[in-house]
Amino acid sequence: MPVSLGLADEHRIPDNLPMDLPVMPPVKPMLAKPVKRIPPGMHYEAKWDGFRAIVHRDGPELVIGSRTGKPLTRYFPELVGALTARLPERCVVDGEIVVEHDGRLDFDRLAERIHPAASRVRLLAETAPARFIAFDLLALGDDSLLDTPLSERRAALERVLAGVDAPVHLAPATRDPELAARWFEQYEGAGLDGVVAKPLDLPYEPDVRLMYKIKHERTADVVVAGYRFHKSGRVVGSLLLGLYDGRDALQHVGVCAAFTAARRAELVEELEPLRMDPPGGHPWAAWTDGAAHESARLPGAPSRWAGRKDLSWVALRPERVCEVGYDHMEGDRFRHTVRFKRWRPDRTPESCGYEQLEEPVSYDLAEIFA
Repeated sequence: MPVSLGLADEHRIPDNLPMDLPVMPPVKPMLAKPVKRIPPGMHYEAKWDGFRAIVHRDGPELVIGSRTGKPLTRYFPELVGALTARLPERCVVDGEIVVEHDGRLDFDRLAERIHPAASRVRLLAETAPARFIAFDLLALGDDSLLDTPLSERRAALERVLAGVDAPVHLAPATRDPELAARWFEQYEGAGLDGVVAKPLDLPYEPDVRLMYKIKHERTADVVVAGYRFHKSGRVVGSLLLGLYDGRDALQHVGVCAAFTAARRAELVEELEPLRMDPPGGHPWAAWTDGAAHESARLPGAPSRWAGRKDLSWVALRPERVCEVGYDHMEGDRFRHTVRFKRWRPDRTPESCGYEQLEEPVSYDLAEIFA
């Protein structure tokens, strides 16, 4: 599930930009649909875990647009200068903004960059600078490349970015499915998300799922300790999930939310015997205390991403265990919304700890950038 950048509605790319490009902002990126295996006969790239971004440059004017069409430019001042210096004079480039830490991509540090205070943005630009990974070319000079096959767009991108240096990078790519399979296994250790496969004759169609993404699939047994209501009414919207740490504390690690309308209603009745109202004695009862979030992972953490979203939830006695499917972890939580698989009546909540999670083999991000 993509992150919804908490950018105010008024922060939109204006229509009267001093630009004259064949592909004008805003542009929504072309998307990928999930598949189980790496398909043969395609162009392959690593799947980066960052902010998708389309960069428009027309001479001194430069705009960095998010996947929703809102501007990211003010949040990454260090990239504005770097992209202006390294990209062609007039172009539109699709890519990903990432932040690294200790040799791995760090999405949490990247998310901190979306901050309303300019002073905070400047500080983070110095202490946690971002990189831009370029992987597609939508326009060059006076020419739109949207109808140009991917193989030709990639060749043009390689020409214009030949010898480019950090913090701008040309995404590694191959047509060898065996090498792509090795990337799939190795690059996860550097915090990457999987592999993307693109048909060689593919034109660029914004906001359409014509590419393919292959992500890691793992399972874990987790404790169901609460739920949030769905936006449609008094039915389950998402289950709140926990894992026990080495101190016997239940840490909130994520949610699963993909249920049919009928199943959402059934879950309310099914979980009613576990409901705690009031939630005194619940491991996460202190969630409304902002200070409590500093020492434990609790649901409803204050976040500029949430805006005015209702973060309240229904507490359940943490007695039921379910199996979920997930792709990877971000620190001590699931990076994305996980997939409910089945109830596990044979497992006790206390047995659901972090030690069951598979650890990818470490891989130095510098090897990929090189």
